Amino acid sequence: MNVPILYCKKRNARRYILRVDAEGIIRVTIPRGGSLDYAKAFADKQAGWVELQLKKLQERTESHGSEKEILFRGEMVPLVIEPPNCVCFANQKIQMVEGADLRSRVKERLRWLAQAELPEKVMELALQHGLQVKRVSVRDQRSRWGSCSSKGVISLNYRLVQVPEFVRDYVIVHELMHLRQMNHSERFWKLVHEAFPRVDEARGWLRQHTRALGHF
Repeated sequence: MNVPILYCKKRNARRYILRVDAEGIIRVTIPRGGSLDYAKAFADKQAGWVELQLKKLQERTESHGSEKEILFRGEMVPLVIEPPNCVCFANQKIQMVEGADLRSRVKERLRWLAQAELPEKVMELALQHGLQVKRVSVRDQRSRWGSCSSKGVISLNYRLVQVPEFVRDYVIVHELMHLRQMNHSERFWKLVHEAFPRVDEARGWLRQHTRALGHF
């Protein structure tokens, strides 16, 4: 078959299994003691069935939309299957495992990147503005991009790794200014605009791309 296939070994599998998942990824489970060569031959024998499943999936995605792309650092980038068992986007390479779907694996990678990057950026911007942050928490927040507690704890949405740098910095600065003004008063917004002149541009970008950011 001239389509990418993910081959995954599973110790407790008793036989070769071929599946086409909701993202259109073809997976072949290789049982303990099985071989990659046999798995490839097994997949080739099922080519007709696979083509039928992909055709059905294409008809569904044409009606309901597709998630073959992901918003990452402000740009839409393709999700690419790299045989035998990897999915890539931008400079990220994700090892697929048996039983995990594409959405969950991509989400795991985004959260890992956020944990690695966002706290450091918060501390950098806090230092620039002469503020002290006690702790930075990275969370899966559906209704907000960030929050700030009176105790100096900044919480940020992991999806900020998907937005452009200036939008990420706006959200962080917004929360940092709450350390000076714990409300959304006129004085608060004056502080934000003084610290970050691109407020309106950043807020506009978030409004325009909210739907794309909600996929993962």
